[in-house]
Amino acid sequence: MSDTTRHIRDEVIGIPRYNSGLTLEEVRERYNPPVISKLGSNESPFGASASAFDFQNRAAELVRLYPDPRGHELCAAIAGKLDVDTDQVILGNGSEDLIAIICRAVVRPDDIVTTLYPSFPLHEDYAVLMGGRVERIEVRADLTIDVPALIEAAKRRPRMILFANPMNPVGSWIGSDDFAAFLRAVDKDTLLVIDEAYAEYAAGDDYPSTIDLLKDCDRSWVVLRTFSKAYGLAGLRIGFGVTSSPQLCDFFNRVRTPFNTNAFAQYAAMAALGDEAHLRRTIELALTERARIADGLKQLGMRPAPSKGNFVFFDCGGNAALLAEELLKEGVIVKPWKQPGYETFIRVSIGSVDENDHFLRAMKHSLDRLSAAR
Repeated sequence: MSDTTRHIRDEVIGIPRYNSGLTLEEVRERYNPPVISKLGSNESPFGASASAFDFQNRAAELVRLYPDPRGHELCAAIAGKLDVDTDQVILGNGSEDLIAIICRAVVRPDDIVTTLYPSFPLHEDYAVLMGGRVERIEVRADLTIDVPALIEAAKRRPRMILFANPMNPVGSWIGSDDFAAFLRAVDKDTLLVIDEAYAEYAAGDDYPSTIDLLKDCDRSWVVLRTFSKAYGLAGLRIGFGVTSSPQLCDFFNRVRTPFNTNAFAQYAAMAALGDEAHLRRTIELALTERARIADGLKQLGMRPAPSKGNFVFFDCGGNAALLAEELLKEGVIVKPWKQPGYETFIRVSIGSVDENDHFLRAMKHSLDRLSAAR
């Protein structure tokens, strides 16, 4: 077979495959456990609002016709909820689609893109694919964000600053005062992109509403959100971005594919956005169970990071991939982290009460087996 690498850009060859996590079918095929708890991809155990699937009278039409290319109705609903102009809102096939769109629109060869580390890998990958160079600001030893280092990086005027708040995978976050100090350091020539995929879970006065903090800012910015997590629509792939101006949003709309969000996703997101009671129940469960999982991990000798996401990132003190494989034998899917320097860490999603009980039991059994094998 001929070598096809000659046809591929160097940036593509150098990008590692994205770790999407295992499916239920893959785990059944490998170990066939009686029960599987899927806690590797930060999906909501409650799923979506029941109203999101009330398609009966419109299904044929939604399938037959192209979707609204701009998703005007959904954009207007989002704008009303967040008190921004409708023309500041852009939809994506999940918020990761918007990360790719922004990088294609903004990043040039050798541009610096600053991000937090460990990172959501696509924050780095899409920048590198456009020829950009990634500058990582690593978390401190206690796994909190190194805000002074981030401020110093901002002063160097990178082309773009892109990071998640709360962080993925760590769960750490930047509070209001720190964010204000950071924002003062951001140059007007730098595009600021804040990925708030987990903002709904970030309860507390110490977590700022980034959109509110940026509304009167004279910088160019984008805040990304998603319906995949708290709203439970991961399988339909729909997210959105709020931009600092309609002009910036228009440029991004020129880069995206014309019909990048499907009609079912737009319909379901509209319904999910309107069911605030379901969202509250989802968040309340996640916050209660997040604290319980963190406590349970500490009792097992693990070191969990502080988290405002629907997940906990913890140092297992050994080979995370090996522990994750032992957990699979018990029917529990987690995500061992593979970025350099964090190979002893695992990210576990917050599931239902039963799923979380399953995880804690499986952790004890797996640790006991690994200890006995040493």
